[in-house]
Parts: sequence; C-alpha cells; structure tokens
Amino acid sequence: MSGPSAPASIRSPVSSSQGDGTGPSHTSSLVTLTTLFFAWGFLTCLNDVIIPHLKAVFSLSYFQAMLVQFCFFGAYGIMSVPAGGLVKRIGFKRGIVVGLLGAAAGCVAFFPAAALRSYGLFLTAFFVMATGIVVLQVSANPFVTILGPPRTASSRLTLTQAFNSLATTLAPRFGSAFILSTVALSATEIAALSPTAADAYRVAEAHSVQTPYLGLAVALAVLAVVVAISKLPTVDTSSSDEGTDARLADRGNAWRYPHLVLGAVGIFAYVGAEVTIGSFLVNYLKEPYMLALPESQGAGYLSYYWGGAMVGRFIGTFTLRWYRPSRVLLIHAIAAVGLVLLSVVTSGGPAAWFVIAVGLFNSIMFPAIFAMAVDGLGRHTEQGSGILCMAIVGGAIIPALQGVLADRLGLHISFVLPAVCYVYVAWYGLRGNAHLNVIGSPQSSTV
Repeated sequence: MSGPSAPASIRSPVSSSQGDGTGPSHTSSLVTLTTLFFAWGFLTCLNDVIIPHLKAVFSLSYFQAMLVQFCFFGAYGIMSVPAGGLVKRIGFKRGIVVGLLGAAAGCVAFFPAAALRSYGLFLTAFFVMATGIVVLQVSANPFVTILGPPRTASSRLTLTQAFNSLATTLAPRFGSAFILSTVALSATEIAALSPTAADAYRVAEAHSVQTPYLGLAVALAVLAVVVAISKLPTVDTSSSDEGTDARLADRGNAWRYPHLVLGAVGIFAYVGAEVTIGSFLVNYLKEPYMLALPESQGAGYLSYYWGGAMVGRFIGTFTLRWYRPSRVLLIHAIAAVGLVLLSVVTSGGPAAWFVIAVGLFNSIMFPAIFAMAVDGLGRHTEQGSGILCMAIVGGAIIPALQGVLADRLGLHISFVLPAVCYVYVAWYGLRGNAHLNVIGSPQSSTV
C-alpha cells in the first residue's frame, strides 16, 4: 500500500527560516525533544514510588493515597486546554521552557511539604509540578509528529516515547535508593518513639524526599536554559490546511473532529489503566497472596513494568512503520486485557508477572492514539493537542476509582477496572480511525 497524502496537521509546517528541513536539522531537534520526554517520564514515575511512602507515613487508605495521582493527573484535566492556548500564542519552544520551569517550581515545593509533614502541601506540589509537565506535553507531542514525514509520525512519536519509558524504568531504582531508603513508620509507631527518636525519624523522612526533588528541580532549570538557547525550528500550523480534503481542512474547532474526540477518550482510558497499574503495583506485590514483598523490593519490580514499555516502544518504532497503527493498537490492547484478567484469576508469581507484562503492551498505545487523533487537524493542532493532554486526566480518575474498589472489594479484584479501560482502547484501534478510510486517506503502513 502506498503512503498517504500529508495530513492537514503536518503538511509542510516547518518554517524554512530555521533551516532547510533536512534530516540533520530535524534529528537535532528530535534529540532535544527526546530529552524532554525522558524528564517528564522520570518525574511521573516517581509518583509510583512516593505513593506507598506517603501512604505509610500519613496512615492513608488506598483512596486517600490515590489523591496523589488525582492531583497530579487532575492538572491535565484543568490545565491542558489553557496550555494549548498558551502554546498557540507563544510557540512550541517557549512553551517548552515555561513547562520546564513550572515543573521545577513544583519540585521545589516538595521541600516545605516534607519539612512541615503536610499531606495537603504534598498534593499542592504534585499539582504545580504536573501543570508544568502539561505545558511540556502540549508543546512536545505535536512538535514530534510535525518534524518529519507524515506517514512515520506514529513511529517517530513512539521512538521519543521509548526514552520516556527509559526514564520510567530508571525512576523506581532512583526512588527505591533515595526515597524508600528510610523505612516508613505508621502514626502509632511514631508515637511510640521517644521525642528524640521521633525527631530524628522525621528529619530522615523529610530529607528522603527533599534532597532528590531539589536535585530534580535544578536539572529541570538547567534543561530549560538549554532549550532556550537551542535552535528549534519554527512551526506554523496556521497555513497547514491548504490542499487538504475540505471535510477535514476546517470544521471551526478541534472538538468537531470525531476521530479526535474518540481518541481523547482512548487517551483517558489508556493513561488511566497504565497509571492505575503502576500506582498499585508496589502494594499489590506486598499482598500475601502475591509475592509478599517489602516496599523497597516492590519498587524494583516497577522497573520491569515500565521497562517492558520501553522495550515495546523501541520495537514499535519499526512495527508502526510496517503495519497500520490502528491494527498494532488493537493487538496490543487485546493482549493487555487478557494479561490483566489472568492476573485477577490467579495468584502468587504468575499473577505478579501477568500484570507486570502489561507494560510491554502499553508501549505503543499513547503514540498510536495521539498520532491517529491529531491527523488532519491543520490549524487546530494545538487545540487538539490540548484536548488530548486534557484526557490524561484519566490518570487521576481511574486510580481513584480503583482505590474505592480496592477498599471495598479488595485490591485483587479491583484490577478488573483497568481491563475495562483496555477494552475501549481495543475498540478505538478497530473503529476509531474509520474516517480515514472514508475520505481516502489511510493510515501509513504497508499492511
């Protein structure tokens, strides 16, 4: 099958004033953007490590512990559309700088939250940090799809997402060594300590969070400076509607594109499922019917979950060039449904490895859904990106819902919820991009 005509959202939008549009120029830009994917992947995955830490320190229920993800991913629901408007006004490059500085400010906020031992301040810090990451994602995701041939947009975004997964593979090891190195005590255990011992414990617990996040804040600020002085190409999506099918060229606003709206629901479901599994995995492996692992060891198994996504994304860089992204998405989602359900109906080592293996099949879901959803948006690309990033709020809502299920029905059976989410993702792979076949602009692939 021959390659498609260039979709509206990515038809020659790169300004020649920033280079000739050749491979080397784009390669340099993609390297810079890939660094950003690594940065926000690292920060996001640390949530999975700090959740069991905070749960023990503040004696939280599963639902209360999931408020971390609710505040973090809730920022996507509140801030993504405004972020899309901001990026449209100031451009992708400045949006990236603003996002990096915002994420750094959130990291700094962990210092007073830990010093005062305030869960409310922790939640505020997560929201601020996530707001910065929202601006980063709204800027970087569509930028990657634009910098290169339209037919390889899904593959290109998958490659950058692979380095995001590399970060999520390394982050649990980092968190286990620095954040979970101090054994978390319950409120009752703290009360039983002598005043001197209790103060010493609080200092150690505070430093276990403060020092790592201050270091991350410095790294983000340095990266912001690097991006500010780098020569990223100028992108103009306002002129990218020319020569496209009239039924896709301009429908007034991004909300009028059904494939985008359905894709946003797909992002909601996928992110909700992925984040839910990662958030509960340490506690899941801690259960006696699983592996009965202490938190520090359970955090190490998170690396296998996120590492699977990394491996799958490197593989997906090629499979998404050879096969339709929709078909690859369908197969991966069906596999994820099967693995989650197998974990629910088994126990011990098999149940643990079934759910860990879901990470491999999560790999291409975000880039495939994103590229399919922004195809043909033209001058509404920034708004569409904002809508898709807003849908990442699934990472706030689905874990909270599973927290309620875990508190009432048990942690084991609660994993049925992410399986339901993957069922929708499978449907989007099957039917979500049907509009492309109708207008004669099939997804890029040879199969």
